[in-house]
Amino acid sequence: MSKNKLEKFALMAEFKNVIQPEGLFVDNFELKGKWADDFFKNSNPLTLELGCGKGEYTVALAGLNKEKNYIGVDIKGARIYTGAKLALENNQENAAFLRTRIDMIDRFFSEDEVSEIWITFPDPQPKKQNKRLTSAHFLNLYGKILKDGSIINLKTDSRLLHFYTLELLKANNITPIVHTDDLYSSDYLNDVLRVKTYYEKQFLSEGKKITYLKFKFEKNKQFVEIPKFEFSE
Repeated sequence: MSKNKLEKFALMAEFKNVIQPEGLFVDNFELKGKWADDFFKNSNPLTLELGCGKGEYTVALAGLNKEKNYIGVDIKGARIYTGAKLALENNQENAAFLRTRIDMIDRFFSEDEVSEIWITFPDPQPKKQNKRLTSAHFLNLYGKILKDGSIINLKTDSRLLHFYTLELLKANNITPIVHTDDLYSSDYLNDVLRVKTYYEKQFLSEGKKITYLKFKFEKNKQFVEIPKFEFSE
């Protein structure tokens, strides 16, 4: 491990807005079901950014919506450091970061504890459909922590992931609230969607189009996976 990473880990251990559980397989996590009361000290709705990377969306959303709480989730501590440090510098009491794997998310949040999820530029997993963060497997996992009517947002440069997710929703009888395969040429742009992550800036500089998808989550919905999804430009 590089000296820079070690320094970040040491500093982050002192950050009050970063939660780093000991070990991946956590049982009886002390904040599960108590994030509002015991951590944020309010009753505001909770939004997660899954695979948050450097946490740009977590920090930006917290700044734009002070009446909501935000937690960025990622397993890479060196990435989380950037967003956590910025949130502290900005005195953003409504922004926090949790270092864990996304497939363990139900160990850290209880039923009906989360109101919205953002998935920003995840690995599209071109060869492993069930590992995509919008696969039926993961959507059913999110169902364990989301309230009825919660919103899921997907922002990505991957047309494969975008159109796969659309096809999965169609197969499960869900109509998106919003979907566009060229966000910056659409009418959907607002302050939230104009937020650009580190990776998004890279993709835009390469001339790639950014896609966006938003849909409402139905409580007790059991998603069924679709056959292998083939996509070509």
